Amino acid sequence: MKNSRSIATVLAGIGLFAAANPGFADEAASPHSLTANVGLYSQYVFRGLTQTNGDPAVQGGFDYAHSSGVYLGTWASNISWLRENLTGSSPSSTYKSGGSMEWDFYGGYKGTVGDFGYDVGLLQYYYPGDVYAGFNKANTLEGYIAGSWKWFTLKYSQSLNKKTFGVADSRGTSYLDLSASVPLGDTGLTLGAHYGIQKYKGRDPINTNGASNDELYSYNDYKISLAYDMGKMSKTFENMTLGVAYTDTSSANACGYGASTDSGSANGTGCSGVFPKNIAKGTGTIWISKTF
Repeated sequence: MKNSRSIATVLAGIGLFAAANPGFADEAASPHSLTANVGLYSQYVFRGLTQTNGDPAVQGGFDYAHSSGVYLGTWASNISWLRENLTGSSPSSTYKSGGSMEWDFYGGYKGTVGDFGYDVGLLQYYYPGDVYAGFNKANTLEGYIAGSWKWFTLKYSQSLNKKTFGVADSRGTSYLDLSASVPLGDTGLTLGAHYGIQKYKGRDPINTNGASNDELYSYNDYKISLAYDMGKMSKTFENMTLGVAYTDTSSANACGYGASTDSGSANGTGCSGVFPKNIAKGTGTIWISKTF
């Protein structure tokens, strides 16, 4: 009885200590976390360019994070642009098989200092399939660094290989992304805004009229979005988001991103687009997603 009472007294003391010091209980928590996400989108738009010809996309991924700031993840979506470009020419696309999936792998380190956050890492875009002779796979490795303050994030990404999204001689191609995500009070709504600058380097030997990659493929894009946390309605919809967005581009060359019926100019000579639809045209997207 004496030993039992002593044990009970110790346990009670520990309980009181933990209650007075919440961090004590937290020390037992795992430093590892694993989350998953899945979403249904009316279309997939990447950096202002539709990747699915305006058709729906199913997307999802997994993320691992350690309390130290290290993280790893993977994400995938259906696409169609690699099987649709070069319409009206022979061959009729870049990929002769596959080319209908984007599978990303990424990892890095992130942390915070007061209201400021930082993030540095690598991102591998992988497009399974085989290409026709004379063309390049779209697989691309980017390094990135980002800084954030409250609602704002500035991120710089740079291609580390010479065939950025299938464009040869393009090492050093970069993308600058300025984004804001502002919660609208306690409504569950979040207003998003984004402006991006895609800048290509080099000159692919197969470019239309011998144009530089910069002239043919560089452009700016912007997006405005509104997302709603559906958990505000009911716990049944916890971790679910309903959203709508409008995206558009400027300075996108019709010869690089336009429809086969669009006319443009490259290296001083007239040319036409290479897709069934202009993939850089302004467009709207709606989506619903869930995080587990």
